[in-house]
Amino acid sequence: MIIPQYWAEARLQEKLPARQITVRKFGWSDDSQFAAQQHADQRAREAMVSLLAGDVLLTRRERRVAYEADGLPIREEILSRHGTSIITRNIYGAECLNTPNVLFADLDFGQAKSGISGCLIALSLFAGAGLLLLGLLKQNPWVAAAGLMFVGRALYRWKVVTPVRLREDRVHQEAATRRRFDDFAAANPDRRLRLYRTPAGLRLLIMDRTFDPASEEVAALFTALGTDELYAQLCARQHCFRARLTPKPWRIPFSLAHHTPGRTWPVGPEHVEARKKWIADYEAAALGFAACEFVLETGTADPHPDALEVQRLHDQVCRATSGLPVA
Repeated sequence: MIIPQYWAEARLQEKLPARQITVRKFGWSDDSQFAAQQHADQRAREAMVSLLAGDVLLTRRERRVAYEADGLPIREEILSRHGTSIITRNIYGAECLNTPNVLFADLDFGQAKSGISGCLIALSLFAGAGLLLLGLLKQNPWVAAAGLMFVGRALYRWKVVTPVRLREDRVHQEAATRRRFDDFAAANPDRRLRLYRTPAGLRLLIMDRTFDPASEEVAALFTALGTDELYAQLCARQHCFRARLTPKPWRIPFSLAHHTPGRTWPVGPEHVEARKKWIADYEAAALGFAACEFVLETGTADPHPDALEVQRLHDQVCRATSGLPVA
């Protein structure tokens, strides 16, 4: 797990007879901004040498992204360090716990399906409105009545049937996700597991031992649990497990939820004050919410010291036992 304190960027250009090669590479360091710039310059020079030697697969310009970048460390503001774990602020402002060896697994409920196509409802609504208008223009009560019937049925499906089926499907999704956890716990009765409820699923924390995020063992475990594929890939790529500790801005009453000044860290000087104001407003709004809710703990194994330390930090910042609304 690498989460640098300092970031820098280097650009190199090489003019050839037929074209120009431009390289943009990032550098990082925990020591100083100067060391980060030296690292960026070194990576840019090495990339240029490789490109001039004919390496067509090398990425010329690295994307300035926070967490998803292949081959780059996590690029987020470091808020605090707790042993080997680090709390960062992600691209939309929430605090995230990053740990190199204590396993978190998200079990998402999945996307609820109403069973009724939104396109079909829209077509029925437009067709009905067209027939109603035609009947009125032609003074044909039968056509107008048919149009009114189409409109009524479409509105009924949209306002009554669809919400009911969405709720039913959500209940089914939640039950299926909970069964995956229950089956895993039953197959591992000695393993100490903690389960949390999040707005979109369940969160599992394994307490009795530590893990290598990039190992085949973890990949198999994620598959067995039905963990989100992207999360599993990012754990292996970044060599860390990760859990969101504070609410997503758009899930709480927060007027600036979709406007995070200077989203990718580090921010430019022109965004510093606006970002500070945004963060202060977000944190004030988030005080009334929890990021997850503790559900239960299973297993008889003793907790590993590293896992116990992470669990206490996670529960405290998440407000997992506060009884507050989860967002």
